Amino acid sequence: VVDEILRLNEDPNVQGLALDLPESLYTSKVLNAVKPEKDVDGLSDVNLGRLVRGDAYDCLVPPTAHAVMELLEDLGGKTVLLVGAGGAVGAALQSMLQREGAATLSCGWKAPQLQTKLHHADVVVVGSKKPDEIPVSWIKPGTTVISCYPDLLPEKHNYGQENSHAAESTVGSLAIALRMQNMVKNMERWICSRKYRKWDLRCLKLQPLSPVPSDIEISRAQSPKAVDVLAKEIGLLTDEIEIYGQTKAKVRLSLLERLKDQPDGKYVLVAGITPTPLGEGKSTVTIGLVQALTAHLNVNSFACLRQPSQGPTFGVKGGAAGGGYAQVIPMEEFNLHLTGDIHAITAANNLVAAAIDARILHENTQSDKALYNRLVPVVNGVRGFSAIQLARLRRLGINKTDPGTLTEEEISKFVRLDIDPSTITWQRVVDTNDRFLRKITVGQANTEKGFVRQAQFDIAVASEIMAILALTTSLQDMKERLGKMVVANDKKGGPVTAEDLGVTGALAVLMKDAIKPTLMQTLEGTPVFVHAGPFANIAHGNSSVLADKIALKLVGEKGFVVTEAGFGADIGMEKFFNIKCRASGLVPSVVVLVATVRALKMHGGGPNVTAGAPLKKEYTEENLQLVADGCCNLQKQIQIAQLFGVPVVVALNVFKTDSPAEVDLVCKIAKQSGAFDAVPCNHWAAGGRGAVKLAQAVEEAASQKNSFKYLYNLELPIVEKIRIIAQKVYGAQDIELSPAAQSQIDRYTRQGFGNLPICMAKTHLSLSHQPEKKGVPTGFILPISDVRASIGAGFIYPLVGTMSTMPGLPTRPCFYDIDLDPVTEQVKGLF
Repeated sequence: VVDEILRLNEDPNVQGLALDLPESLYTSKVLNAVKPEKDVDGLSDVNLGRLVRGDAYDCLVPPTAHAVMELLEDLGGKTVLLVGAGGAVGAALQSMLQREGAATLSCGWKAPQLQTKLHHADVVVVGSKKPDEIPVSWIKPGTTVISCYPDLLPEKHNYGQENSHAAESTVGSLAIALRMQNMVKNMERWICSRKYRKWDLRCLKLQPLSPVPSDIEISRAQSPKAVDVLAKEIGLLTDEIEIYGQTKAKVRLSLLERLKDQPDGKYVLVAGITPTPLGEGKSTVTIGLVQALTAHLNVNSFACLRQPSQGPTFGVKGGAAGGGYAQVIPMEEFNLHLTGDIHAITAANNLVAAAIDARILHENTQSDKALYNRLVPVVNGVRGFSAIQLARLRRLGINKTDPGTLTEEEISKFVRLDIDPSTITWQRVVDTNDRFLRKITVGQANTEKGFVRQAQFDIAVASEIMAILALTTSLQDMKERLGKMVVANDKKGGPVTAEDLGVTGALAVLMKDAIKPTLMQTLEGTPVFVHAGPFANIAHGNSSVLADKIALKLVGEKGFVVTEAGFGADIGMEKFFNIKCRASGLVPSVVVLVATVRALKMHGGGPNVTAGAPLKKEYTEENLQLVADGCCNLQKQIQIAQLFGVPVVVALNVFKTDSPAEVDLVCKIAKQSGAFDAVPCNHWAAGGRGAVKLAQAVEEAASQKNSFKYLYNLELPIVEKIRIIAQKVYGAQDIELSPAAQSQIDRYTRQGFGNLPICMAKTHLSLSHQPEKKGVPTGFILPISDVRASIGAGFIYPLVGTMSTMPGLPTRPCFYDIDLDPVTEQVKGLF
């Protein structure tokens, strides 16, 4: 019985449980197995506790006890005796009778002095069968008798109406009606619980220190809320989260259906100017902004961030949890495995890669008949196609379901994908910076029968499956996108997809948990979604559509969702607008453009900035001329945002070496260049308090008229869309296509992929294709060396110049400083 109750507790289609069991099974163990929110009989300890406390709204009254009370009136000063009414029902009755002013006694049938107690009682409530040796005559005439057990007075027919020994009422039918009323009340409560809930968020206090400690020391000094507490505070239901440890939880997509009628909040994008190799703090600004909005201005807000790749975490850049007093915590969990999404992507990606090479090998070494017998085997005497094989038959125009009826020609078409190895675009991936995997040879073992080809590894976050995770809108949509992934061409020039390989269902299974965003929190206890992590230079560089959509529902109409686009506005922001907003249908309210004096000095002609090397004096001493000259890049990035019709607020991330005059100069030039406002921010050192003015500026900008528009029409030819981005965004004079790029464009156009948006793979260190060209380069020709297609993700991606999809480790990687204390199990050295 308990096992069945526990099963029904977890069934989302069951909103209430009513127990009809033999009397011997009404034990505390059974009654308390029912979830309190599903306990329509009101007999669990939690429900009884609420009843005793007088929480009438939160509890359901046990129907039998409720029926007794309905039959009684004017109990003030009367003595009520409960006989044989123990357990949960007895406890409920005692509590309710005492609240009505009755003097309540309770005893069993074999209790001493029972006859005396019965004789003095004004009301007798009988909860169990009366033993035969107890005469009814012990009850004084005129006593009200309420029987919770049938046939208490079998002798009652011997008494006439006018001299009845006692008045008896049975509660059975009324209790059934009141149980039904409990069911209705429980369903009403369930429906009410599914509606949008006002936040009841308890923010965490910060006590910033000076000098500012290391990121991991700050993270460890704060005690995060339990993630189930955070989830409840922001209106998530218990069945909408899957908890991972104490501080992380996956959020189920069912929430979108529950809150489908809830208006969205405001949508804010954090982008940046062309960065130095050190980064300019977009993640830090994103987190500082939501901490300011929620912890200091009492406005609901959500940060939506990408999951960091372990490549940079152990390479040069370090983690991506923000920094200083504007972080996601615990930062070591954020920066390392999180909830395993990147591992799921790696497994799914490499399953496709293995399927490609295995299929080529088997087709090269087997006849049509042998292939057919292995692809459609006899199992238990029956031969049948799988669902994905039937779908392939339909695509081939073969409308048959019996494997025995295919002709030889149809069998050949079905079993042979005829993949052209020279056209394979699908690579294996690993989430490590490993330069020696940029070009490899596969198939050298004797067992692969001479099938050798050159291949490569990409970093895991460059996988098309990562881009699909970031752009998908539902589980069904993800499955369809996975099936559409083009992995190669056949020898006739047609596309070969993951669906053709028969691997779509398996990929969906591997990705079924990864599709759910991960809930975490900032240092000040405000909510964060971490989901998907495509790079912005070799992919589209934005966190997931699903995280944004869920967050926009949760914050409410007056709340804010703040998400970040990778690298400079010319890359991450352009792709956010032209790719992500097209996929989601969402319209951004404001762009926050992050700048630093350091980066502006670099664009003004300052010396090179190198990761790991000390900054030159130009960056640590006041130099207004360098700042003024470098503001050309800021002006250009503001203009790029204005191409899309969205108001821009410039956030100047202030460093301790910046002078007040430099800060004032940047803000002045930004406003003159068309920014709605420009605000210096100090959240790194002060937490959300240091970004309050930025939050106020964003609130004001979000109330402005928005004339959002895309940069180009999807119907334009691929070449024209590339040219528009090159000229209007990067400032190029024109583009130059290599013969290989032109050939690929022609092929994709023939295959029907010409109407997809463009995702440029370009260096993030310059507006041009040359990383050393700072400021605002002009008059350059943008070289397109190759063009590839992510059909499942839904974009064409041209490669600008020489772009690597696998980073390498530097001479001194971050891993030199990362360690684990074997006693405390604490991670050291992450940043």
